[in-house]
Amino acid sequence: MTSTRPLRADAARNRRLLLAAAADEFAERGLDASVADIARRAGVGKGTVFRHFATKGDLLAAIVLDRIDALNAVGEQLLDAADPGLALLEFLTVAADQQQQRDLSFLQEAGELNADVIRARERMFCTVHKLVDRAREHGAVRADITGADVILLMCAPNYVTSYVPDAPPDLWRRYLSIIFDGLRPQGAHPLPHPPPAAPLPGIDERRDGTRPAELGIT
Repeated sequence: MTSTRPLRADAARNRRLLLAAAADEFAERGLDASVADIARRAGVGKGTVFRHFATKGDLLAAIVLDRIDALNAVGEQLLDAADPGLALLEFLTVAADQQQQRDLSFLQEAGELNADVIRARERMFCTVHKLVDRAREHGAVRADITGADVILLMCAPNYVTSYVPDAPPDLWRRYLSIIFDGLRPQGAHPLPHPPPAAPLPGIDERRDGTRPAELGIT
């Protein structure tokens, strides 16, 4: 999974098919989804699955890694946006939409011990911090909001709507709007508690707001 050799066109296509099929299969059946069913769904043989992914755990981690890398790529592009506030809102919109389309949050634990996933998650967290820092510096979000706060809020719109039976597929947009209004400086009241020191593994945000340089956060 960590090889840097480029894949042949047909191999790259098979890998994309496998990741899409596996994501659908795991979303429907959970972690008990079989490699045979994934291969059948992708239209390939089981041997093709194992040529790309030595174990089922590697396949799970690859799905998580694919999602994180795609979201981080969006965030990195938005770092150059002219309007930092709209950039942060767009990032959160893409994140929520990605989760709504295929909720694979239960896979996070499966990929948590994979070093590639951990590094990718750290890169994505760094990108979130930078987006929040830019938005805060431009007055688009309140001065006491940190990257740690936003990381914890990223899954909130979908989490809330999961309690609504037969929820409309775009209901999460309502709650993202409520959340983002709460981030704006207009009408803000002081928050009753400081931000968490480290919201998730991989980010060591200190209580004074500084973050370790080795993660590329300044």
